[in-house]
Amino acid sequence: MKKLMLYLVCMLGAGGYAYGDGSNWSTYGNGLSNQRFSPLSQINADNVNQLELAWSYSTGIKASFQTSPIKINNQLIFSTPFNHVVALDAASGEQIWRYEHSLESKKSCCGPANRGVAVSRGKVFQATIDGHLIALDQKSGDLLWDIKVKDISLSVQESMGGLLQGVDLGKNAKIVGGTSHSFNMAPQVFEDKVIIGSTGAGYGLHLDTDSGLRVVGLGDGRTGLRGFLAAFDSQTGKELWRWYSVSGENWVGQWRDKTVDGISLNRDIEQEKEKQEHLRQSWKFGGGSIWTTPAVDKESGWLFIGTGNPAPNMDDSARPGDNLHTSSIVAIDSTSGELKWAFQQVPHDRWGYDVSSPPVLFETVINGERVKAVGQAGKTGWFYALNRETGELLYKSEAFVPQINLFADPSAVGVTIAPSIAGGSNWSPVSVNQAKQQVYIAGIHKPATYYRKPLNVNKELPWQTYTYFEFSDEPAFGTLTAIALTDGKIQWQHKTRLPMLGGVLSTAGGLIFSGEGDGEFFALDENSGKKLWSFKQPYGVNAPPISYSIKGKQYIAVAAGGNKIAGYPTGDSLLVFSLPDK
Repeated sequence: MKKLMLYLVCMLGAGGYAYGDGSNWSTYGNGLSNQRFSPLSQINADNVNQLELAWSYSTGIKASFQTSPIKINNQLIFSTPFNHVVALDAASGEQIWRYEHSLESKKSCCGPANRGVAVSRGKVFQATIDGHLIALDQKSGDLLWDIKVKDISLSVQESMGGLLQGVDLGKNAKIVGGTSHSFNMAPQVFEDKVIIGSTGAGYGLHLDTDSGLRVVGLGDGRTGLRGFLAAFDSQTGKELWRWYSVSGENWVGQWRDKTVDGISLNRDIEQEKEKQEHLRQSWKFGGGSIWTTPAVDKESGWLFIGTGNPAPNMDDSARPGDNLHTSSIVAIDSTSGELKWAFQQVPHDRWGYDVSSPPVLFETVINGERVKAVGQAGKTGWFYALNRETGELLYKSEAFVPQINLFADPSAVGVTIAPSIAGGSNWSPVSVNQAKQQVYIAGIHKPATYYRKPLNVNKELPWQTYTYFEFSDEPAFGTLTAIALTDGKIQWQHKTRLPMLGGVLSTAGGLIFSGEGDGEFFALDENSGKKLWSFKQPYGVNAPPISYSIKGKQYIAVAAGGNKIAGYPTGDSLLVFSLPDK
């Protein structure tokens, strides 16, 4: 049996996930599967210690910089914070053009970051933080069209009113984010459709306080949006279809008291059902942002996305039921926008466990059977592998970060939980080496204490509460973990000084690239996790690396601009590395 399985795994090879010759990096995940793997091997485990900075480019905008560049032919194209777009010569770093986006407002739910552009048939597409979808000319950077993606507005804007009755926010507390309509994902283009998803639908009230960041979910039954995925004609910008992650009273689901794999969610189902009569319309403010660039199965035409937490974030007093289809992996027909299946990682999520790391497609062998799978690195600290045709759970990996009081109910006295709202794994994309049958995951250990308290604003609605967290004093750290695609077993783990936020690149040269929030960019050996090379500079490396080649020379590129929410030093650098010329 072992020989048969080894044979089947070897036969998978690249599994039909073509990366071309590796010279380009033409989509967010270097292929519709989102594997973020490069077939280039000029830079390898034997010579990576010679890797040096070839050139760098400064955007002039020092803010959270999360872009994943696109490389096509001689152009390296990427977005900046606040939605400007730059095209550089991929070999020299010389600027070819620069588009300056005029925002309706610099205020957005989730900060100024944008995670990248898409390029197709001579157009560059970007979804903006002020709710627009734009198309630029790839050669010149000229604006071709700009559409406002409309949606419902908030009924009531979140505020700090009433909060001071229950928690000491300090004298200098100020709002730095809240639920609102925005976009920050890199689009995906498939069959002349530009696919984007809305964010900020269940973001929660973000406060900068004397003791650091606090996120508050207000259970007043009046705030929130519904997240959606939408497809647009790539030539005209006309909207073709829209799928909402939350739709109708059936969002209560099956009233699950356990996860699909049997772990208790510590819910009071009877109490929730008692509330349902006067909260039947809660779905209209139900959340479910779409943070992730879809993976696409070219054969079926299905899109695979992750959905965000329900609204209100963390606080469940105004949203009884399972809150379908939030905190889920879902499959959507790209032609019609029809839901094919949904797998809810966390029913009735009270911890901010968005499915925020992009899903990835791969093939593997399980119990002697070759399976087409979709995987996702959860905020819960597990890598989930599903049958991509049915949504059936194939396995859940070994936990890649510590788990403490997982799914405990927030309380007035507080309960410390890990992973916290930070993850697990946050929005960082994973990388898959299909031939080696391994996935590489950037992880976070940053426990937080969750509190739930009465809102005390409207005495006629005694069920109103608010829930918030405080990060604990326990030392935080990160992990970069290699996990087997066949069974979810950990192969090795590299511990980092700081929580990992940004993403991973694997290459045919036997290398794993990623970065730290303190400015270190590094390469690990794919077999052992041993650090083989690193480069230090002042700004947090909190973006996913890519690789490409020009005239036979391989390059590694990554944005270094930190992350303000995580406290990592912000900057404005795009760094490009290569081996020295002989």
